[in-house]
Amino acid sequence: MVQRLGGQVRVAAGANGGAVIGWNMGPALQLGAALGLSPRIIAELLPHIEAVMVRKTNEEIEHDHG
Repeated sequence: MVQRLGGQVRVAAGANGGAVIGWNMGPALQLGAALGLSPRIIAELLPHIEAVMVRKTNEEIEHDHG
């Protein structure tokens, strides 16, 4: 499911560029439901996975522009 959320990334733009701030959780929950995943499992795990994705993605952006 996580690999399918690439199009649901929320980005904040500013004078110094942009940063990933997370996934759009509404569509993420809908995708999980469509895949037959438990809403409780999604709600428990996805925020932790999202935090890692945000940190790593922003590190890569900073490295590429640093």
